[in-house]
Amino acid sequence: MKKVIVLGGPTATGKTDLAIELALLVNGEVVSADSAQVYRYMDIGTAKPTPEERRGVPHHMIDIVYPDEEFSVAQFKNLAEDSIRDILSRGKVPVVAGGTGLYISSLVYNIQFSDTICDWEFRERMNALAIKYGPGYLHDRLKEVDPVSAQRIHPNNVKRVIRALEVFETTGRPISEHQAESRTKPPEFDYLLFGLTMDRQMLYERIEKRTDIMMEKGLADEVAGILKMGYSRDLVSLQAIGYKEIAAAISGECSMEEAVENIKLGTRHLAKRQITWFNSMEGLKWLDTKALDRRAMLKILADSLNIRY
Repeated sequence: MKKVIVLGGPTATGKTDLAIELALLVNGEVVSADSAQVYRYMDIGTAKPTPEERRGVPHHMIDIVYPDEEFSVAQFKNLAEDSIRDILSRGKVPVVAGGTGLYISSLVYNIQFSDTICDWEFRERMNALAIKYGPGYLHDRLKEVDPVSAQRIHPNNVKRVIRALEVFETTGRPISEHQAESRTKPPEFDYLLFGLTMDRQMLYERIEKRTDIMMEKGLADEVAGILKMGYSRDLVSLQAIGYKEIAAAISGECSMEEAVENIKLGTRHLAKRQITWFNSMEGLKWLDTKALDRRAMLKILADSLNIRY
């Protein structure tokens, strides 16, 4: 079974840079596992690596859909596995990197998603309820029919809450049961799972600094430009941290300074959820950025591939 390196962990820990350096070292290509980087035009706020930062390393699963297009974890899994097969067929090493735990879990645990379960009318009704009563209303409904999924899905992640409700409505069984059954078949590849971690206070400082840098790079202009293209701020894509806050400021609902503070707070909360998610993943080996320098981490990753460094 062919080996595939996976780099997960909370946001702002340096996964992107490490993935690029590793790819340069082992003749690899990067497969992004970031649910926001799939969208075109959303560059600064998603910390998408620039062409210069990619240093010639091919990147997959970036800029593949427009902000108003539907994109699911099932689509991610299918396309990411196609990318991995393509990379391996050319004798190169796939390096999966990102902080979207569900995306990474779909690969590592070979979660199967039924594309036949699709009820657009139901989704529209649920979206209308979320707008009328708030996301917590739908999450309470999910608690009643699928408490396992409700515990894993954040109340504000309306898209995933609706998906879980849709599966139960269609099949009469919780999506958590479907996912548990799908894990019985081993994945096609040998995923070597690593996570980057660091002291919590250091992580929060990095988050704050990165947010300030994003603003200096023109995040506000980026969001304004996307809205001027005609994309609605209510789109799932524009609910990503950084975009919804700036959109609120542009609409006059808060000041830009308040929006920046909200981005920092939201990103800290995201990091906490990511840490919880990755802590629950079996077989994950944490790489502490305080205890290990970049060279030591690269050696550990290369050794797992039986490549000398």
